[in-house]
Amino acid sequence: MRADFDAAAANYDSTFTNSVIGKLQRKYVYRHLSKIIEGKNLNILEINCGTGEDAIWLAEKGHLVTATDVSENMIAVAKSKNAGKDIRFIVADINKISGFENEKFDLVFSNFGGLNCLSKPEFADFFINIATILSEKGKLVLVIMPKNTLWEQFYFLMKGNFKTISRRKKTSAIANVDGENVLTYYHNPKEAVTLAAAYFDVKGIYPIGFFIPPSYLEPFLSKRQLFSGILDRLENAVTNVKSLSKYADHYCIVFEKR
Repeated sequence: MRADFDAAAANYDSTFTNSVIGKLQRKYVYRHLSKIIEGKNLNILEINCGTGEDAIWLAEKGHLVTATDVSENMIAVAKSKNAGKDIRFIVADINKISGFENEKFDLVFSNFGGLNCLSKPEFADFFINIATILSEKGKLVLVIMPKNTLWEQFYFLMKGNFKTISRRKKTSAIANVDGENVLTYYHNPKEAVTLAAAYFDVKGIYPIGFFIPPSYLEPFLSKRQLFSGILDRLENAVTNVKSLSKYADHYCIVFEKR
């Protein structure tokens, strides 16, 4: 996999991590993740860790964390943010598990669309590979972008950009990330469940960003504190409604290894 996010590393925290939308969406990811990790001491592998925000949060909860990303620049930023936490930051390709064959993890976690860089065949191989390094009854928590996001369809409809309304439903699409064109594949919950079925049982599927919009609407939302508060309350009301997951900006899916 190419390190397409190298160019985004320097500004990623300002454009997403610390943005209104980024904080709100991450809050709901953490809510679901907390149900799994609270009161335990887990050996956790994070894939596509970006600038390390989630790895640091997990380490602060007392877990042993190995955080990987294919982008050397992302890992460099993550290391610079890590103030004394016991975290292994490693440059590694999501399509490979070399170096981890003799290690077992209690939890593997990937946040905010890291797996959308995988085509359907690569996504299928991902589940095969991850099953070999997860402990028995280990959890796999993935936050993925689906194909049917209503916010995106409404946004492009209002802009009159009719060719882009259905971009997520295509086999692949090009996403612009700080000037880099990133080949992106969108996977609905049903597809993820089917590809993982031989190795994993599904424990939960949750919408992330059904009312909270995609990050490219940050300039609009950041200036409207009252409106963002309303959207947050609405999001809270539907956070456990599985049926809305394929219509949200992301969804969180929790698997358990058989």
